[in-house]
Amino acid sequence: MPFGAEVLDDGAVRFALWAPDAKSVELCLEQDGAEKLIAMPAGADGFFRLTTAEASAGSRYRYRIDQDLRVPDPASRFNVDDVHGASVVIDPCAYRWTDAESDWRGRPWNEAVIYELHLGTFTADGTFRAAIARLDYLAELGVTALEIMPVADFPGRNNWGYDGVLLFAPESRYGTPDDFKALIEAAHARGLMVLLDVVYNHFGPDGNYLNAYASQYFTEHFHTPWGAAVNFGDEGSRAVRDFCIHNVLYWLEEYQLDGLRFDAVHEIRDESPKNILCEIAEAVQRGPAAERHIHLVLENDHNAASFLKRGVDGAPRWYTAQWNDDFHHAMHVLLTNETDGYYCDYAEAPARYLARALAEGFAYQGETSKHRDGAARGEPSADLPPTAFVSFLQNHDQVGNTAFGLRIDASTEVAAMRAATTVLLLSPMPPLLFMGQEFAADQPFPFFCDFGPPLCDLVTAGRRKEFERFPAFRDPEAQQKIPDPNAPETARSAVLDWSVLDRDDHRGCFEFHRALLQLRRIEIAPRLSGVKGGAAHYRMFTAHAFQVTWQLGDGSYLTLSANLCGTPAPKLLKPEGELLRAEPEKAAQEFRHGSLPAWSALWHLARPPR
Repeated sequence: MPFGAEVLDDGAVRFALWAPDAKSVELCLEQDGAEKLIAMPAGADGFFRLTTAEASAGSRYRYRIDQDLRVPDPASRFNVDDVHGASVVIDPCAYRWTDAESDWRGRPWNEAVIYELHLGTFTADGTFRAAIARLDYLAELGVTALEIMPVADFPGRNNWGYDGVLLFAPESRYGTPDDFKALIEAAHARGLMVLLDVVYNHFGPDGNYLNAYASQYFTEHFHTPWGAAVNFGDEGSRAVRDFCIHNVLYWLEEYQLDGLRFDAVHEIRDESPKNILCEIAEAVQRGPAAERHIHLVLENDHNAASFLKRGVDGAPRWYTAQWNDDFHHAMHVLLTNETDGYYCDYAEAPARYLARALAEGFAYQGETSKHRDGAARGEPSADLPPTAFVSFLQNHDQVGNTAFGLRIDASTEVAAMRAATTVLLLSPMPPLLFMGQEFAADQPFPFFCDFGPPLCDLVTAGRRKEFERFPAFRDPEAQQKIPDPNAPETARSAVLDWSVLDRDDHRGCFEFHRALLQLRRIEIAPRLSGVKGGAAHYRMFTAHAFQVTWQLGDGSYLTLSANLCGTPAPKLLKPEGELLRAEPEKAAQEFRHGSLPAWSALWHLARPPR
């Protein structure tokens, strides 16, 4: 890795900082309570480098810029005293992976059942080690992949993770680098993949010193919701691109992760001949993906299907899959009747948008968007396999971006949630559950952070102001009821209460999810290997009743018949094959006569002839 501190074979440490704006850089070593300054020679490429035996694994250090400002290493592997403190030299070879871990090659994507979690609120302790105690539970549920929200070091004790500033350093509040590796190794021992959420569209504002010595990390040619865009195409961009590429490889190789989820890549602005996202994917293919299963997943509001292209062998050319917001938004409108904000694009015919998303990937494939003032959104996606689209009813954004962070269960009747869950967990798309969803957790997941003044006051005011467009929050008094993101109790309110699994209603919800995932594992997942695009179609029967049929990889046909509203739907066609699942059970009897009751979903499988 060309950045940061590297322990060499002889025990010395090589330090490297890209600081093209600095006149001088000194290494500041903490030794026995004192500080030792060592000048770092400047290179013509903007790097300052130094190899010294004065440092070793465990040494604490910072850099002094122009004999004044002391900053942590932007490529620090660990910052025990938060983002403004000293960095720690870490020897990645010190952690001893087991022989079993050395044999781990991951799992194929057709087996993916994803469980998104936030480390700080997943358990009462909120640490890497504490999460290990819940892995057997997740394996029993039928999960095959953890997706961990960002752990890059952020300011303070509580944060969603999207304000990280030290992209190579696991958040010390969660534990040490070795603790994170222990969690990953324990997950692999149970057959669980581990994906990590990473952020390259911006750096967090608190603890970000880059502008002081490397302003070329940013460009004023593009602006994002967080200010000047990260520079992937202007002068100096080669070092910035390498910084992100090596960060990707670092997580995948040094931590043995099975994949990454890339946050909001529509805010990564790059007009280079080769987009940074393509260069990242190609570096992964040449590296860790050449030896084991690696899965790269996008969040992309632009529905840019081109990043999901498949090769002639059916393997992803760049990215394995994308979070499918269209599935969520259409289903959310059906379940709640909410049509504010981006939901307005689905208000006219939510079931039809959902059916198209199930059959063709995106519901918006170039059509104009009301929410975007008539601009076109999306690219054609029907030629992509269903495994290229991750479906979900909830995730951290869709829960946390509501005023009080309430889960969808709080405003949806049980019958509707059960029908929607049956659609989610048995469709050919990889399903994603948000932590606690499987047992109908009562805890909200509000937005929270831990900034110091004056940023904390600005964030709190901004959070409340963004909801004033909703009638319920136009009154300033009503806005004051929205939880303060910086208040410790806001983060505490999101900590899952696992004891509710002893209650019949919550345990029953868990068993419902487990039974569906067991059916998926037996009947659906094995047939997804080799599934192709362009092999699905949908048909509407009423405004809310439809059928979708997919041809799967083994030649079988899977059909969903759904009625997602509170009134019965008559005259649906009975598909070929055996009934796999009916929700509710009485729907199977009524369907024999061609009708579906309210809030129902049936799955049929026509196996290929032998």
